[in-house]
Amino acid sequence: MMMIPMLALPLKAQTSNHIVSSQALQQQVQSQSNTRQQNIQTVQQFFATPLAHRAMQMEKVSPEQIQKAIPTLSSSELANLSARASHAQQQFSAGALTTSQMLLLIVILLIVVILVAVH
Repeated sequence: MMMIPMLALPLKAQTSNHIVSSQALQQQVQSQSNTRQQNIQTVQQFFATPLAHRAMQMEKVSPEQIQKAIPTLSSSELANLSARASHAQQQFSAGALTTSQMLLLIVILLIVVILVAVH
């Protein structure tokens, strides 16, 4: 009869290790939200540059349409696009990309945003 409570004790101890506190969960959600917001800002700033506006004019794409579409992207799509936009901006600033190459890259990223936002 004394064995039953003894056997249950390790099981109870094991299950308590798998419970996530509400504070930890809230911190994780807040962290993910902050990361998403940073990615949105990075992409919006990239498409707000004069060169991006020039590419949008060439392709007859409304800057407002792009700015509205960006927050509709999934978190993983935003992270990917943010990383690519940051890398492209760094390459362009360092002189590794010509204006023509940067315009082409912007057009490609515009197409990605539009296609992903539509689906």
